[in-house]
Amino acid sequence: MPRIVRSALIQTKFEGSGDEPIEKIKKGMIERAVAQIEDAASQGAQIACLQEIFYGPYFCCEQEIRWYDSTEKIPDGPTTQLMMELAKAHGMVLVIPIYEEDQTGHYYNTTAVVDADGTYLGKFRKIHIPQVAPGFWEKFYFRPGNLGYPVFETAIGKVGVYICYDRHFPEGWRALGLAGAEIVYNPSATVAGLSEYLWKLEQPAAAVANVYYVGAINRPGVEKPWEFGEFYGQSYHCDPRGKLLDVGPRDKSAVVVSDLNMDLIREVRNTWQFYRDRRPDTYSSIVAP
Repeated sequence: MPRIVRSALIQTKFEGSGDEPIEKIKKGMIERAVAQIEDAASQGAQIACLQEIFYGPYFCCEQEIRWYDSTEKIPDGPTTQLMMELAKAHGMVLVIPIYEEDQTGHYYNTTAVVDADGTYLGKFRKIHIPQVAPGFWEKFYFRPGNLGYPVFETAIGKVGVYICYDRHFPEGWRALGLAGAEIVYNPSATVAGLSEYLWKLEQPAAAVANVYYVGAINRPGVEKPWEFGEFYGQSYHCDPRGKLLDVGPRDKSAVVVSDLNMDLIREVRNTWQFYRDRRPDTYSSIVAP
């Protein structure tokens, strides 16, 4: 009998002004995400992933210290604790992107992973931090990740995380595959005109090269007050052959649900022996300073 995992990708349109108090913004976005998680559960999803820093707008298009107030501890902060309760209530693995405070002044773009019984399993911190004009001033907000490329043993299988700009770097995709990942989620905030032509190219290529599933999540719509670009949504799952299974809408909130046949990973790996035929003894130059 095939091993099928039903996975949900959650994209949420930010509809505020961006000028409201931080706590009001967070409260509204978290309430919407909770409703979307419940929607995913009603569709039988066993795992769900939210978008990058899901509880607010993509504030990195300005450099303002007030957004530091949106950081939280992981796992002791209120959002992780809430998601642990939801995961247990729905019997669903949750992948939760949060703006993390490690200590005052040490902030990370982080994703927490919670198992279907509500157990906190760990976190991934975004490795590659962009500073790209216009509008991606992430080095103002985030330290580079320092936890490596963990793979989490969950109720549905082995789950890895890569965050947004990370996807442009093939080395991390391979590290996750070598650590046993069966599905890698890439929560993102990416706009038309800059990288849209890569959106349905890079991640299917990573799925093929590393022979696992990829869940790609992007924000939808234009966010106030900056309106510096259109987050073009189109969250999708991709199988180990590079096939897109389902694609979300461009400009509105959605819960994108796909059934993933995990047995396909073994089938494809037995055909394309990329892991057998690797030559790490020849790769030292790619990690040279």
